[in-house]
Amino acid sequence: MTRQLTLHTRATTAGVVIELTGELDHHTAPEVRAALPAAGLRAGRQLTLDLTGLTFCDSTGITVLLAARNHALAADATIALAAVPDRVSRIFRIVGLEHVFPTHPTAQDAEAAWRPTTD
Repeated sequence: MTRQLTLHTRATTAGVVIELTGELDHHTAPEVRAALPAAGLRAGRQLTLDLTGLTFCDSTGITVLLAARNHALAADATIALAAVPDRVSRIFRIVGLEHVFPTHPTAQDAEAAWRPTTD
């Protein structure tokens, strides 16, 4: 069975939104990892991962979300998750990751909540 994941990256006022559609697992995780540096995230901005279309996420997928967080922090940026599916939210609560990722109902809500950092 071939697993598929579609990534769509777009720029917003707040920063970069990466929309993930499909299955995020050990087969598709390298695509997301490769997309992070290519997204052009700038310091003081926000990386938003829009999970609206995510149909599956295994432990490797969770690890990739943590890698995205680390990428944002290394870029001196913030991260937000949007439209986190219930099954992923449940895992986050079980392992305590709900305290690590700010989450929003939509990518637009994440952008509205973003505040630029000041030096």
